[in-house]
Amino acid sequence: MAGENQEETLVLKPRTKPPHFVLIHGMSLGSWCWYKIKCLMEVSGFTVTCIDLKSSGIDPTSADSLTSFEQYNQPLIDFLSSLPEQEQVILVGHSAGGLSVTNSIYKFPKKISLAVYIAATMLKLGFQTDEDLKDGAPDLSEHGDVYELSFGLGRENPPTSALIKPEFRRKILYHTSPQQECALATLLMRPGPVLALTTAKEKGGEGEEEEEHVPRVYIKTLHDRVMKPEQQEAMMKRWPPREAYEVDSDHSPFFSNPFVLFGLLIKAAVSVDCI
Repeated sequence: MAGENQEETLVLKPRTKPPHFVLIHGMSLGSWCWYKIKCLMEVSGFTVTCIDLKSSGIDPTSADSLTSFEQYNQPLIDFLSSLPEQEQVILVGHSAGGLSVTNSIYKFPKKISLAVYIAATMLKLGFQTDEDLKDGAPDLSEHGDVYELSFGLGRENPPTSALIKPEFRRKILYHTSPQQECALATLLMRPGPVLALTTAKEKGGEGEEEEEHVPRVYIKTLHDRVMKPEQQEAMMKRWPPREAYEVDSDHSPFFSNPFVLFGLLIKAAVSVDCI
């Protein structure tokens, strides 16, 4: 036949730069908490950066010295500022890391192709109402006196840092995670700068609507005892994301269900043509 010996011509798509994921930890954790996700992403060919916010991970700053959210979030701001003008990243925040994500999409909307919130606080900057605080802030009072508090500005002032006591960590944070992950976290967790985090709602400057230009995806944790599922639903209802997914997990899906979380992050990237 005429075409039997014809060689097929392969048309290859131009090789594009792999997506760059930037992972932001929650309070008291650090970049170390992403080690499973980082490994899965890198062996799959993606670029990954894990940030230690101030007083977290290996950053030497004391949480008691931080009095503003801008101080706490400075490492992420520095990183995004250093990116070339045309480069975009996928910003992923867990728990209180959602505050860092929202702050960043407000400041750097053109450098962020997608914002992903994992069991995270997802509130518009400038939130003020009691209902916002109820939905976006963990309430662990049902478990009793769970925090070790520090008062860097004196006992007459609000606490400057807090850390969940070791005996409560597995019950509250890691109840569906492997025991060894809980042990690792207990060794590496540090006091979180609660005073600095309370200033995250402050907002000023120009371009206050820029945050709406960045697509958002929410990943809901179904067995969460910190950011309860009903709180997550309320935040999504008030500020609807483009997509919402669920993961069978406690508050820490990077420990309890890393393969599913990895798959959902890739699915989120695909949903907005980042891959």
